[in-house]
Amino acid sequence: MTSPDIRETSALTPRQQQILAIVQQAGFSTIETLAERFGVSAQTVRRDIIQLQASNYLQRFHGGAGLATGGFRSAYAQKLTVSPQGKQRIGTAVAGIVPAGASIFLDVGTTVEAVARALVGKPDLRIVTASVSVAQILCQHGVFDVAVTGGSTRGANGSLVGGAAVACIMGLRFDYAVLGFGGFDDDGAPMDFDLEKIAVRQAAISRAGMVLGVADSSKFDQTGTARIADPRAFGMIVTDAEPPARLCAAWQRTGIHWLVA
Repeated sequence: MTSPDIRETSALTPRQQQILAIVQQAGFSTIETLAERFGVSAQTVRRDIIQLQASNYLQRFHGGAGLATGGFRSAYAQKLTVSPQGKQRIGTAVAGIVPAGASIFLDVGTTVEAVARALVGKPDLRIVTASVSVAQILCQHGVFDVAVTGGSTRGANGSLVGGAAVACIMGLRFDYAVLGFGGFDDDGAPMDFDLEKIAVRQAAISRAGMVLGVADSSKFDQTGTARIADPRAFGMIVTDAEPPARLCAAWQRTGIHWLVA
């Protein structure tokens, strides 16, 4: 399969664009999962995947689709280009919440990476992360006293998952956990696509005094494969734009506070 130039996706149907986004986020998705997600037949999803493969956006596999080898830029590379200024504002806002000397768990993802950059210079933080990328950012800025969980790497951003990562987190205690995610459920609960990453986040939630969710406005209209936790588990959602009315109403019902950076 030859490598295409990076291209706009405006020629795709809305459903095809969402299928592409889901596969980029998770790395792979089954036809059955996509059919259930969009309320269409497996045959309809299969036709969409065939068209996406023909344009070298995705690669069709038995029962599903994954990222095209050498094709459309990876989910992580694409995320680096989404709302960089908004993510920087989110990072600055979180740094204003976390006091000096706090113990903090930093999740994986480009928004959390922006938080890591903003935390550089805050004294006496005790940082634990399940992200190789976050650890590298902190070390590059002279923050060397960073604990990295064990586990297996997952994805281009160096996310650490598996039993070793969860066991490490369960043996610790945090003042704050800063978590990223892929979208929201109908009641405003944060959701994501990768069940192993969700398990790591759930462990961090159970060991944190305060959970801060971070998400730029591109996540407002997204959902996910599974809920990370009940919305009440999150003390605050920090974002870069005013959430839509449906999310505000859902968060008000469940008592979630939010901060627009």
